[in-house]
Amino acid sequence: MNRFKKKFLMTLLTTAALMSVCLSPHANDGRTKALPCTACHGPDGNSTLNREWPNLAGQHVDYMVAQLQAYKTGVRKNPNMNGMAAALSDQDMLEIAEFFSGQALNIASTDPTQSAAGGALYRGGNKQTDVPACMACHSPNGAGNPGAGYPALRGQHAKYTVLQLQAYRSQDRTTDAKEIMRTIASRMSTEEIENVAKFIEGLH
Repeated sequence: MNRFKKKFLMTLLTTAALMSVCLSPHANDGRTKALPCTACHGPDGNSTLNREWPNLAGQHVDYMVAQLQAYKTGVRKNPNMNGMAAALSDQDMLEIAEFFSGQALNIASTDPTQSAAGGALYRGGNKQTDVPACMACHSPNGAGNPGAGYPALRGQHAKYTVLQLQAYRSQDRTTDAKEIMRTIASRMSTEEIENVAKFIEGLH
């Protein structure tokens, strides 16, 4: 075999080896490890059985990992999630989060009346009660800010969002850095919480 053919063959073998390393190790690990999660959150991260269970599709990886860690340590409390997260390693959490983050989110339609009131609060806040515009952290289209650790909100079930804002308001949820969400939620009325949650459900 001449030098050219030998070099060409070595290149092919090296390329094949690199491709196998890149493509095979964890290609399906996240999907497999996420199977128990899909019972509540849906096979593609779109939860349809119970609106109190959040959609995970398209959510930021780092945010989901942080929440799983909070459930594992008990900082965030939910009997089902505390139990599920307890058995997960950091690598498990990362792969599960990567799987759900890569799924397409389904956006629901919203009530125009509530959407208008909620949209005004989301985009402009309430100056009288010192509630800032939600979009300042979560972006105009609800995509969030992964670098700052602010989650995507768009398309999230209104019922779930209401429950989380209520949990922040009552201090039952404490996963917010510098108590940002607890402070904001404490200034929101029940009507504002419901309206902005409904607006977020149809945001995209």
